[in-house]
Amino acid sequence: MSSIGLVILAAGASTRMGTPKQLLLYQGKSLICRTVEAAIGSSCNPIVVVLGAYAKQIYPEIAQYNVQFTTNNQWSTGMGASIQAGIQVLSQTHRELEATIFLVCDQPFISTQIIDQLIETYRSSLKPIIASEYAGTLGVPALFNYTIFPELVSLRPTTGAKQIIYNHIPNVASVPFPRGNIDLDTPEEYQQFLMTINFIGNEEEVKTR
Repeated sequence: MSSIGLVILAAGASTRMGTPKQLLLYQGKSLICRTVEAAIGSSCNPIVVVLGAYAKQIYPEIAQYNVQFTTNNQWSTGMGASIQAGIQVLSQTHRELEATIFLVCDQPFISTQIIDQLIETYRSSLKPIIASEYAGTLGVPALFNYTIFPELVSLRPTTGAKQIIYNHIPNVASVPFPRGNIDLDTPEEYQQFLMTINFIGNEEEVKTR
């Protein structure tokens, strides 16, 4: 059994989107389902999904998957509270974890391959933090060794994991994830994303004829 856990942060209110972006469809499947399936396909175990603002709507969408669930009742205070909730569940139920990976739900190109690359880089680099690299920055998906857990639990609610990544730059290795900069926060971004994907798909179809 893997000693690397995984936490999916799905508690946000999607205020700018105006509807739960976790349930937005891409290629006929919701973003939260795509994220959970990418996680399940990886070598991570256990997997925890942190729900919050739309827990009642999202839970039925993913209830069939073999993952753990927890609800962050403080979801309105920020992502740091969800990170804390995920770490606390893992620490209580799986005390021997070596590391944990964090995913968000609005990166439509997240894949099992990216998750496993984080793990492979962690094993080969011996660095305590492995971050995804895109658009000139480092961010999630990201892996944190258990020695970093106390800092994650101590995060201010309004602070995300990126601050911890940059606090430890000398001890961070990265994995290229060029499409990681594509996240969906507004209806305009979502529509633009769908239009771009459809255009690329049409172009590829023409080339194969």
